[in-house]
Amino acid sequence: MHSYVYASLRKADTYLWLARRDQFDVIPASLALMLGELRFALEVELTGERRLPHEDVSVVIEHLRTQGWHLQLPPNATLATANHLPYQTGPTDRRDE
Repeated sequence: MHSYVYASLRKADTYLWLARRDQFDVIPASLALMLGELRFALEVELTGERRLPHEDVSVVIEHLRTQGWHLQLPPNATLATANHLPYQTGPTDRRDE
């Protein structure tokens, strides 16, 4: 699968993978606002055999096929639901228990 990778100029080490070049209309508006301006970084052919340094290639391919985009966050950063179309609420705050 062919893919296109864009670097966020607002969020360091954060990348948006797209199934089609410059097809930014597939990403949620809230995600587009968070990422800010994007710079084209690279074009890459993804296969099940290809290894990626920070991502599971099968997950990236699945997200590109099902929603047209995949968000790559910096190592140790969390935004657990960012790659899922229906954003879910986070874990319950248990400090009051």
